[in-house]
Amino acid sequence: MVASGTDTVSTQTVQHEQHVSRTDVLKLFVKMKMFVVFVILVHVSQHVSAVDMYEGDQFVLMHCQFPTSELVDPTVVWSRSDLSPSTVHQRQQEGDELKNQNQLYSGRTSMMPDALETGDLSLNLTELQLSDSGIYTCSVRDGFGRQWRVTDVQLQVKERFPSWAKALLVLLVLLIVAGGLLVHFRHYFMSGYQVEVDSGVESVQLPCKTPVRLPVDAKVQWKNSEHKMIHVYQNGSDQPEEQFYRYKGRTEMKRNLLKTGDLSLTLKYPTYEERGACSCTVYSREGNILMKKVVMLQVKVPQMVEVDSGVESVQLPCKTTVHLLEDVRVEWRLSPYTIRVHVYQNGSDQPEEQHSSYKGRTEMERNLLKTGDLSLTLKYPTDWDKDTYTCTVYSRERYILMKKDVKLQVKDSQVEVEEGVESVQLPFRTIGHLPEDAKVWWEKKEGTRWVMVHKIVNSSDQPDSQRKSYRGRTEIKKDLLKTGDFSLTLKNPTVRDTGTYRCDVILFSLLRRKTVLLKVKERIQDKDETVDIRNRSSSTDPTPLMADQSV
Repeated sequence: MVASGTDTVSTQTVQHEQHVSRTDVLKLFVKMKMFVVFVILVHVSQHVSAVDMYEGDQFVLMHCQFPTSELVDPTVVWSRSDLSPSTVHQRQQEGDELKNQNQLYSGRTSMMPDALETGDLSLNLTELQLSDSGIYTCSVRDGFGRQWRVTDVQLQVKERFPSWAKALLVLLVLLIVAGGLLVHFRHYFMSGYQVEVDSGVESVQLPCKTPVRLPVDAKVQWKNSEHKMIHVYQNGSDQPEEQFYRYKGRTEMKRNLLKTGDLSLTLKYPTYEERGACSCTVYSREGNILMKKVVMLQVKVPQMVEVDSGVESVQLPCKTTVHLLEDVRVEWRLSPYTIRVHVYQNGSDQPEEQHSSYKGRTEMERNLLKTGDLSLTLKYPTDWDKDTYTCTVYSRERYILMKKDVKLQVKDSQVEVEEGVESVQLPFRTIGHLPEDAKVWWEKKEGTRWVMVHKIVNSSDQPDSQRKSYRGRTEIKKDLLKTGDFSLTLKNPTVRDTGTYRCDVILFSLLRRKTVLLKVKERIQDKDETVDIRNRSSSTDPTPLMADQSV
């Protein structure tokens, strides 16, 4: 199974050096991380993770992660082999495919809308029943018929703790407390809540309350769905050193929480990438779980900015009323990647920290710390730039003071002409003064492959690399690396030239990419033109000449 995954990645790498994901640095590094994750997932699938729930619980989230964005036409299937039909939930690129779903799960299963894009294939099962107990398998297959068994989750749904036994247990605990002993009470249930907010709000509260008085040496932990520590409270105070760095300075809990039983957490500036299950767990001094509750955080799609491909620039808005000191650091990143789009610190931009594909393409307002306008201007956006961008403000101590997501949608360029025109231009403009040794190539998608339309290496055309049907029919302006005009002229276009084209500019990694959709319509001749063609055809008919020669 691991060998198959390795072959897949190596094949994609060897086919063409241009076939990299977002970039060798921009996304090839991410891709390699995803490949490592893939290998780990394949090994993990040999083990079964166990989840204990109780009848009547609102939901359970069964985790599954896999880099499906790297696959062609991926499909994810959650199944139980002990059922017939075995399908619990199925998701394809077009959406859920539930016609073969087992009726036991009708209306009770769901996945994140962007599961196949993010690779978060976790299944949400609601209104838990005793019959839901079993082993759930998360499998992925691609359009070539290859299949991976990613992970198994063993779900055990138990009967609720009987009310009479619960009352007896509470009575015994009270007697123990009265005797001066520590509380060793444990709730045998997990409650579920759901909180929904807009991306960019100043804060959200994740509720967690208990009527049981907790011991003074209890430890409270909040974790996200990836088991990263959101907040820790112990020995009467917060423990920021145990927090995952992305949450530092962004969480708060109420005072005297062990006395009041209100363990709710306030999370500042929640982002789209932080959506998912958050758990609140209380431990005794000995490490026993005294209470556990789960809150499902739903963060709505961030603010959307939509532009046409070809515009000179687009602004990603981010404004704050928070007073910013001169020593703060402002970062724009691609989310959830760690790719730096723009960095501002110590009163000026830091281009040396920027990824190469964004150098010279980004700007921020002057005096941004005074005005609070942290908006980013991105020059010459293309469809390759469509993604979710995160603006984060850090204090000198690296605490997060503010965070906001903006989703950029760039429409594909569409060009439409009629067959018979002399030429058509596929537009692509970006900033100039790119390295002289950068490679440029235009390709066309045919099926699952990309074929070469035009290639430039060391500022020279490479006709031998072209598909024969394009030789002598393509042209790009000279000095394109200086001017930034990579537009392709295609001569005598025909209906067969209709399709998806893309241009890549590469120097060690992918610097620029643009997609153009070309449609060449078949020319319809009118009657007069048809008659004229016939007349011209008859006037040049060789038959009469042959007859004259024979006389």
